[in-house]
Amino acid sequence: MTARAAFDGPLGRLVLTEEAGAITRLSFGGEAEGAASPLLNEAGRQLDAYLSGRLRGFDLPLAIGEGARARFLEALLAIPYGETRSYGELARDLGVSAQAIGQACGANPIPIIIPCHRVLGADGLGGFSAPGGIETKIALLKLEGAAGLLI
Repeated sequence: MTARAAFDGPLGRLVLTEEAGAITRLSFGGEAEGAASPLLNEAGRQLDAYLSGRLRGFDLPLAIGEGARARFLEALLAIPYGETRSYGELARDLGVSAQAIGQACGANPIPIIIPCHRVLGADGLGGFSAPGGIETKIALLKLEGAAGLLI
């Protein structure tokens, strides 16, 4: 069974999707479908706490798949709150190209919770696929106190 719940906050409407007892997607914008589950309500509570500066780490079951995709998403989850890594560092750690890391960040199904915003280019911010793009990425880094790394 798939359930979706929408939560409105400082980044606009965020829609969380749950399947088989795990979060599978966080989308910017959209509509909810069906009744929110206890897991989606908890995820919304944690998102609200994070976006208001009261939570540093999420404690939610996440569907991250298997193989190379799972290794990449686990590498993102290992980046501590308020810290960043470069595309190149992750590429070296995972034995892939920096371009592959950038593409994988853009395809992250659960942004914010799986912190692709903490990945930066060697000479700049890199991209961010959410509405607002780089401005949203900067806002998340500022929230975490990592904006000083950008100067």
